[in-house]
Amino acid sequence: MPLRVSLSFPVSCALLLATLPLCARAAPTVPLDAFVGQEMYSRPRLAPDGRHIAVTVQVPAGERTVPVLMTYTLPDMKVSGAIRLPLFTVPVDYQWVTNERLVVAKGLELGSREKPVASGELLATDLDGKRQEYLFGYRMYAASSRGTRYGDDDAFSYLEFIPRERNGHALVTSRLWDTRHSLLYDTDTRNAKRKLLADLPLDGLGFLVQNDGTPRFAYGSGTDNEPVLFRRDAAGGAWERMQTSGTRYLPLAFSRDDRQLMAMVSKDGEPDSVVREDLATGKRVTLFADPVAAPQTLLFGADYDLPFGAVSGTGVPRVVYFDADDANARLHKLLAQQFPGSQVGFDGFSDDGRLTLFHVSSDRDPGSWYLFDKTSGKADLLFSSMEAIYPDDMAERRPISLRARDGLELHGFLTMPAHAPGVRPPLVLLPHGGPHGDHDTWFFDVDAQFLASRGYAVLQVNYRGSSGRGPAFRQAGYREWGGKIQDDLVDAVRWAIAQGEVDGERVCAYGTSFGGYAALMLAARAPGLLRCAVGYAGIYDLNLLARTDEARADERMANAVARYVGTDKAELDRFSPVAQAARITVPVLLVHGGKDKRAPLAHAEAMRAALAREGRPPDWFLAPTEGHGFYDTANRAEFYRRLEAFLGKHIGKAK
Repeated sequence: MPLRVSLSFPVSCALLLATLPLCARAAPTVPLDAFVGQEMYSRPRLAPDGRHIAVTVQVPAGERTVPVLMTYTLPDMKVSGAIRLPLFTVPVDYQWVTNERLVVAKGLELGSREKPVASGELLATDLDGKRQEYLFGYRMYAASSRGTRYGDDDAFSYLEFIPRERNGHALVTSRLWDTRHSLLYDTDTRNAKRKLLADLPLDGLGFLVQNDGTPRFAYGSGTDNEPVLFRRDAAGGAWERMQTSGTRYLPLAFSRDDRQLMAMVSKDGEPDSVVREDLATGKRVTLFADPVAAPQTLLFGADYDLPFGAVSGTGVPRVVYFDADDANARLHKLLAQQFPGSQVGFDGFSDDGRLTLFHVSSDRDPGSWYLFDKTSGKADLLFSSMEAIYPDDMAERRPISLRARDGLELHGFLTMPAHAPGVRPPLVLLPHGGPHGDHDTWFFDVDAQFLASRGYAVLQVNYRGSSGRGPAFRQAGYREWGGKIQDDLVDAVRWAIAQGEVDGERVCAYGTSFGGYAALMLAARAPGLLRCAVGYAGIYDLNLLARTDEARADERMANAVARYVGTDKAELDRFSPVAQAARITVPVLLVHGGKDKRAPLAHAEAMRAALAREGRPPDWFLAPTEGHGFYDTANRAEFYRRLEAFLGKHIGKAK
């Protein structure tokens, strides 16, 4: 049952010691189980009238938990419905289309180290789970009341826009695979009837719709992965393709009266800035610009208007209000003042403006959701995402910056464990995955906090190629997976050692997916720097990337692989850990799932065989039924036990 605690502002921490994650607690040894459980609650959505809330709840089922979409009444939090999807199928998104009906986007679980992948299916349901209607998807013929009319959708579909009228309709984008078209439909969620609003002859596009329901922009990328942007006038004329070469222009939202537009702009590869554009005159005003990083997120209010602020993208997040006197900005500032050291984000509002759903999170707090009542001035704590984690038991994530050997400025985080004065703890380098669509942030990181709780300092760096710092920074990592990206990681480790706080003689690299690749590649590139390496769900042979089913079937994916790593066999071998096994002389732990489709098991098997041929077989943990990261609680716990034992054996703990 969700936890509910009421508080009035201003808040006294002394009164809430047992319940609020801000308050001080003793710091016991954190049990391993606290880190391996799935987030118990996620993605809460407030109904328009404020009488119900929908949230994904992890329900125990044997050795794993199953995500179930639950609905509760407000304010008493009684269960009003449960929507359970088939095994390994999860609700990746859902929105209220009326006060009692939701549209749900279905997804598939690939593993714990990757977000569930949307399947392109949409269904609608009443909040009690009844009157379900299959709206879009590859099972349309058999599952929908309109299936005999429309047939199965050879497409990927997702929810694009909910009309302000809350009339049970939803605007849905459908990307056709066979004819390479992108369609926008007005869909009646009660009976699955569709009305075509837009049709463009390029797949992979999304649409931006005015508040009056008129589609004005279509954006995405071509098969060459270059940005594509279409625009049409408010009268609904022909779509015009805009020139985007050398410039990134991403339209985001319309003002309440549809006269202004907010967009993200990068003219020459620099980090995106936020601009407000007058649609009649074309005049632009820059609201946010940072030479180091694009904004981490934008803050939307309760009034179907433009965002009222942005959150900075490096270091400890900083909120920039576009208009400090805006009502949404004032409310956000009021709530944020009650949670010093944390970040507050809005997640939903009742249509009458009385209720605000917001979340609070930080580097030590994985997050909790509250419901604020404007009339009473009180907030209820509804859900905590990881109830076994107490923030005061966690370690500070300290922002860092350094210069790479070629002068490029790099940013990251150093998570330091509790340790006695004068003691230098061993260091674990933790490269993030991706590499080009991901980056590390200040917020709670399960791996970093687990390792810190076991006495290890954890270093994370947003190497070149990472997202969040603009197109030029991301592109600087193309075809440098085993080159300058590795140089950045080496430079970051040497920088951390030079600060004198960690033991430079006890360093290990551990990563997942591309991070696993980086850990093994770094062991080959700089063997004297590391004492061990751990690859979890890693990719180890770049030659295999172009041979996956996805790359063979999708021209866009094939082109991306060629852009990221190239096609030259000699270069692919030089940048592949399997071909560099002779240079990997430190102990290695390989961890993989037998059903991993993102990084097929062939990668780990080839890496294992290559190391064995050199007379240095790795420690090995294979979970045959797992995907890209482990979902079963027992497997996740066993992995962390093996990781802890492996690190303890080869670099020890803080002394």
